[in-house]
Amino acid sequence: MDKVTRFFWFCSGAHVDTLKKYPIEHNKYVGIGATIFFTALFASLSGGYAMYFVFNGDAFAVGFAILFGLLWGTAIFNMDRYIVSSINKEGSTNQQILQASPRILLAIMIGIVISRPLELKIFDKEIRQKLKTAYLKGQHSKIDTLQKTYNQKYTMELGKTSDLKKEKDSLEKDINRSRVQLNEEVFGEKNNQTSGIVGYGTYAKQKQGILQEKEARLKTVTDNADKMDQYLARRKEFEGVNDLRLFTDHQLDSLAKIAGFADRNWALGQLTYNENGTRDLDTYLAISFIGYLFILFECLPVFVKLMSPKGPYDVAMAKTYEANIHFAERDKERDISVIDEVYRDHVDEDVRRRRNTLANRTDHDKERHRYD
Repeated sequence: MDKVTRFFWFCSGAHVDTLKKYPIEHNKYVGIGATIFFTALFASLSGGYAMYFVFNGDAFAVGFAILFGLLWGTAIFNMDRYIVSSINKEGSTNQQILQASPRILLAIMIGIVISRPLELKIFDKEIRQKLKTAYLKGQHSKIDTLQKTYNQKYTMELGKTSDLKKEKDSLEKDINRSRVQLNEEVFGEKNNQTSGIVGYGTYAKQKQGILQEKEARLKTVTDNADKMDQYLARRKEFEGVNDLRLFTDHQLDSLAKIAGFADRNWALGQLTYNENGTRDLDTYLAISFIGYLFILFECLPVFVKLMSPKGPYDVAMAKTYEANIHFAERDKERDISVIDEVYRDHVDEDVRRRRNTLANRTDHDKERHRYD
């Protein structure tokens, strides 16, 4: 337990040797350190899970996720440790709050960042279902758009094909009626369309000729319609209309499984809305609660440090800080005096050297004058 306690003291950013002198502060900094440690742990899991989706399908996806998770957790741990340890308890409450405001905002951002990947994992089943629905709607829309473009591009050909089919249907009905009339004429059935004379006479031959003309026209229309159908089929193949199909359930499952982080994040946001566009309050509160929980968890060490009264450890650290500043200033002044003394010695030595040089030159001039 001593090792665990000292580890959490280290996590809190406290000066362990000073903190050991004040047992009344031990539990507070154990709690702060534990909160920072578990926040970093959750950050590692969150970052690793997010990175796993980035490299999903890669052979080294798990290795990348573990490596990034450790790096991300270490970064969050170091940042939280610095945020808590840098709060000064010497100022007033307002000063402390003002001092901690940027750190609280940073803690909120960190809480949002580390909570999102975990929210994606918690609502994984609902996200997959939303993605499958979205992919199916997208495929429907893509097919409709391509079909609409095809229809606009080949409006004339489609119109001609439609007219040929209408004419074909009309000719087939007319030919059936003409055949009935021919049979009635041959068998001598009397009505307003026949003569009532039995046998293959003049009227029967006329009706036979009209029937043959209609059949010839039907063959021509049918051939033309078939050619247009073949042409449009080739155009559909060229435009890619025939290549698009609705996704099967197996395909939808595969697409949802390999969906990237952006798609899953979008789907999570869409879970908070109903089909009619109204807010789904239950899902919204559930997702928001998780995010608020991590934000609170991230800000908790800062709040604990702000709410806790100034203790003996804070007083001791303030005195140590002031003493270190005093010693630093004293050392600075001492270093300056030493530099000044060295400089003066250097100047004095230089002056003496110049005087000796000048004296030597004077003696040399006297000797040369006496010689002259």
